[in-house]
Amino acid sequence: MDRPAPILPPATIGIIGGGQLGRMLAMAARAMGYRIAIVDPDPDCPSASVADEVIVGGYDDVEAAVRLAERSAVVTYELEHVAAAVGRAAAELRPLRPSPRALEVTQDRLAERRFLAEAGAAVAPGREVRSRAQLAAAASELGWPLRLKAAIGGYDGRSQVRLAAPEDLDPGWRALERSAEAAGLLLERELEFACELSVVVARGLDGRTVPFEVGRNRHDAGILFETVVPAPAPVTAEVAERAQVLAVHLAEALDIVGMLTVELFLLPDGSLVVNELAPRVHNSGHWTIEGAATSQFEQHIRAICGLPLGDPAIHGPAAMLNLLGTGERREARLTGVAEALADPAVHLHLYDKRQVFERRKMGHLTVLAATPEEALERANRARDQLSWS
Repeated sequence: MDRPAPILPPATIGIIGGGQLGRMLAMAARAMGYRIAIVDPDPDCPSASVADEVIVGGYDDVEAAVRLAERSAVVTYELEHVAAAVGRAAAELRPLRPSPRALEVTQDRLAERRFLAEAGAAVAPGREVRSRAQLAAAASELGWPLRLKAAIGGYDGRSQVRLAAPEDLDPGWRALERSAEAAGLLLERELEFACELSVVVARGLDGRTVPFEVGRNRHDAGILFETVVPAPAPVTAEVAERAQVLAVHLAEALDIVGMLTVELFLLPDGSLVVNELAPRVHNSGHWTIEGAATSQFEQHIRAICGLPLGDPAIHGPAAMLNLLGTGERREARLTGVAEALADPAVHLHLYDKRQVFERRKMGHLTVLAATPEEALERANRARDQLSWS
């Protein structure tokens, strides 16, 4: 069967979600000459200033998705927490890339677990839970400590709780009981790992699959705050290659067109366990804007438009740090910018979020240097200069 003709500029690309990922996708697309339409519940979302049109609607608003598709040549999404009906409605009118299947598999932790098992990927021991009795029985089987997670919804550590001992069962169940009733819960054994890794991989309409360099990540209470590439020790070249091969395999198994991010745990014995999948550009790939020949954002646009994929080669070791908000909700004013940029290797990205509050993702900075360790040290020095007044 012949492949569809590529979607060329100045066609309109529709993006469901207008947060920072949608913003950076829009900026990459506009640099290539495309027009941008966005659906987001906030008319002043970060993407609003770089989009040609903002359709105000929630991620469960089928009518808004239809309006977006009618205006677009192709539709994509910046987050997987989009109602399945929204994805299917858009796909009835225009290509949705990645596909509705990719969206529905990755937005449901239980469906994702089934997919990973079928694909032969290792995961933490876990059980599906829909009642307090099932929770107690599963905890007894799995052992402590545990993580209890809502099957649908929740990210950056939200909608999940840590269970360290039997006395945590009741408060843990109360915290997520509504989620259990709605879509079920996933109970997983908490693994001891050497480090967290991620691989961002692109797959084109022609089936060509291109992984980026493996990054080592660090999280704080579920929120990513640091990515370093190439992933330093204890990650060896052999481990990095296995991680990339696994990511490519999963992208092919899910028939991705666009980006897939595979988050992994490297265990002390050298084995790799899949933690989560995201069918989109990802926070841990932000370093590619300055650090790779083709950014993850341009690569995604190339893929969903049926264009040849770009070169993923890195320019050199890089570190990316998230800039998180602090304090109560208030007008966003960042101080120390000149001082942070006194190091010429520092690249600052702010997401045009008008309000700042505790732990909100407000931006990131990236540093390229001779070694990953030097890049991280200089990035931390720059971040120490910044604060929200």
